Amino acid sequence: PNQKFVIDHLAKPQIKSHDWDNWASYMKEISRFDNVWVKLSGMVTEADLHNWKVEDLLPYLDFLLECFGAERLMYGSDWPVCLLAADYEQQLHIVEHFIATLSATEQAAIMGVNACEFYGIKH
Repeated sequence: PNQKFVIDHLAKPQIKSHDWDNWASYMKEISRFDNVWVKLSGMVTEADLHNWKVEDLLPYLDFLLECFGAERLMYGSDWPVCLLAADYEQQLHIVEHFIATLSATEQAAIMGVNACEFYGIKH
C-alpha cells in the first residue's frame, strides 16, 4: 500500500479514435490512490501521427489535472519515440501550453520538481 507508482504515457488513451469513457473511468478510479502519479508523455504517438493538434490532447491533460492535481503529474518527453509524430520542441510545447495558466509553483512541479520527489533526486 505504500509503494509509489507512476503511470507512463497517460496510460495510453486512444486519442486518435477519441475513445474516452473507459480511459477516463479507470484514471478517475486510480487517482483515488495518493501513491499513484502520472507522467505526461507519449501523447502524440497515441493521436493521429500526422494530423494531431494541441486541442486534441488538452482534454486528456485537463482531466488528469482535475483527478491527480499538479502535485502528482510529471512531464516526460517520450524522446526519441515522439519523433514518429513530433519533434522534441513540438511535444514540449504541448505541456508548456497546458500549464501556462497554472501558478509558477505548479508549473515547476510538473516540469521537474515532482519527478525529483518521486524518484528521490535532489533538486
